[in-house]
Amino acid sequence: MDRPLRAHARRNQARVVAAAREVFAEAGPEASLNEIARRAEVGPGTLYRHFPTRRALQIAVLRDRIEALCGRGDELLTSASPDDALAEWLRAFLAHARSGQGLGGAVMTVAPDELGFDCHERIMDTAARLLGNAQRSGSARADLSPGDLLQLVVGIALATAQTDDADEPDRLLGIVLDAVSQRRRGGGSAQ
Repeated sequence: MDRPLRAHARRNQARVVAAAREVFAEAGPEASLNEIARRAEVGPGTLYRHFPTRRALQIAVLRDRIEALCGRGDELLTSASPDDALAEWLRAFLAHARSGQGLGGAVMTVAPDELGFDCHERIMDTAARLLGNAQRSGSARADLSPGDLLQLVVGIALATAQTDDADEPDRLLGIVLDAVSQRRRGGGSAQ
């Protein structure tokens, strides 16, 4: 039976995850665990006590990133403008998809029980709720599915992974958002 962590141990664990998120984003999923411990200002023993394997730490970082992304979506559901909420969340999703440096691939085989939830399902559900709000308000095309929308954004992330043009991802997302919007298209459906 797992005992709850003491406050100090929880803080150390959170610092390790935050440092790992940074270091993995900079150097990829095979980044130095010693560098992660150094940035978290803990010893390697503390890192390994909380995360006995690299994979355990990668899973914790992925869980943290997805929880933050979907939590932001939950906050945006109360936005006065469903169109703006969807656009803001898609920008966050694009940043999430672009910043992984292979972390998602490194833990691609992670089972929902290891993560604590099904990450694909959680992201899809968040996208569905935000898109549904925009569709009900009449600001997003009714024929668009959450899966289609996420595929478009992932496509942008993949297509711009090696770009030197820092503005390209947001510019391409803007094109997608224009295609999603009923208002920008005059309220009609695509021919």
